[in-house]
Formats: sequence, structure tokens, C-alpha cells
Amino acid sequence: MLIRIALIVAILAGAAVGTLNFLKVKEKITVLQDKLKEQTARADKAEGERDGFKKEWDKTKTELTQTKTALETTTADLAAAKKDLDKATTELTSTKSQLEKTADELKGAQQELASYKATGYTPDPILTFGKEIKKAQDALSAAEVENRLLVREVKNLKNDLAIYRPDPPPVFLPSKLTGKVLVADPKWNFVVLNVGEDQGVLKYGELLVNRNGALVAKLKVTSVQRDQCVANVMPGWQLGEVLEGDQVIPANPSSS
Repeated sequence: MLIRIALIVAILAGAAVGTLNFLKVKEKITVLQDKLKEQTARADKAEGERDGFKKEWDKTKTELTQTKTALETTTADLAAAKKDLDKATTELTSTKSQLEKTADELKGAQQELASYKATGYTPDPILTFGKEIKKAQDALSAAEVENRLLVREVKNLKNDLAIYRPDPPPVFLPSKLTGKVLVADPKWNFVVLNVGEDQGVLKYGELLVNRNGALVAKLKVTSVQRDQCVANVMPGWQLGEVLEGDQVIPANPSSS
């Protein structure tokens, strides 16, 4: 009988312990389930925040790209504007210089006009005076040219007459006259020089031929053209063969 009672008590005690353990396990399961729900909620919230952050990031990235493009466009526009400004500044400086020049010219014209007005003449007489002065200047220029030709002709005539004297005087040539031999004919002993009437060469004038500072020969002019002349090598004065390119200077330079 005691054994049966002890067995029942043992069974009841085991049941009580099992029930107690079950309650503890259930409590732990409940706690774990609550924690799982909490963590799941946190995970869902974090995932939502991540998606929101990604959307914000994509939006910000797009805005940055647009801002970069706008900045590049603005930079190009600024460069073009600076180029236009530099061009406008240059044109403005040029225009300012032109205006200053025009102002100076206008001032000069006003002064000239005042001078004309001070004479008491009207524009028509002034124009007539100007034409008359121009005619007089042209006539004077023509007279000077004719006078030079006459003087040259007189000199040539004097030289032509002088050769018939027993002891003809020398024909003076300009002291600064220099020339060179264009053509040399050793067979006939004549040369062609690149100087003539325009340079002051006269018929019967004498010239010294030199090469590298050394005397080569002495020449006498036989005919003169405007920018050339022909001369013969004087007997007894040929120290070497005259060559093309040799330099010539007056043998009797004038003092004036």
C-alpha cells in the first residue's frame, strides 16, 4: 500500500515538475516570439528607411548631374561673354582713338577755316587763288626742269668747244657720283656704265675704275643718256682689264 502511495506521489510530483517546465518553456517561447516580432518590425522599418534613402540618393544624384550640366553650360556662356566683352572693349578703344583723331582733324579744320575767314575772302576767290598757285607751281617746276636742261646743254657745249683748245680744262663731275660697269668690251676698249644725265654725268667727263680699292683704268665719257653712259678707256691709263661690276668714281670731282 505504501509503495502505491509513494508511486502516486512520485507521478504527481513529476507531473507538477513537467507542468512547471512547460510553463517556463512557454514563457520563453512567448518572449522569443515577441522579440522576433520586434526585430521583424525593426527590419521592416530599416528596409523602408533604406528604400527611402535610396530614392533620396537617386534624386540627389540626378540633381547633381543636372547641376553639373548647368554649370558647364554657364561656364561656356561666361567664356563666350568674356570673349564678346574683350572684342567690344577693343572696338571701343579703336572707336575712341578714331574719335580723338577726328576731333583733332576737326579742330585743325576749324583753325584753317578761321584763318580763311580772317583773310576776308569767300571760298570762291580762295579756290581761284589755289588754282592759280597750282598753275604757278607747275610752271615753276617746268621752268626749273628746263633750266637744268639748259644748264646741262650749256655745259655740254662748253665741253665740246673746250676740246679744241690746246690745253682743255677738266670736266668736273659730282663729288658723290658713284657707279659701276655694266658692259666691258676689251677689244674696242669701251664700257657702259649705270650712271647718266640724271646722276650728273657730262660728256668728256673722266672717271676712275677701281676694284677692291685698286686703280684699274681711267675712262672718258663719249656719250650720255638719261641713266647710262658710254666711256672709252684712256690710253696709258689701263693698268688692268676692266670687268663688269668694277666701281667708278669721278677723276675730277666738283667742289660744290
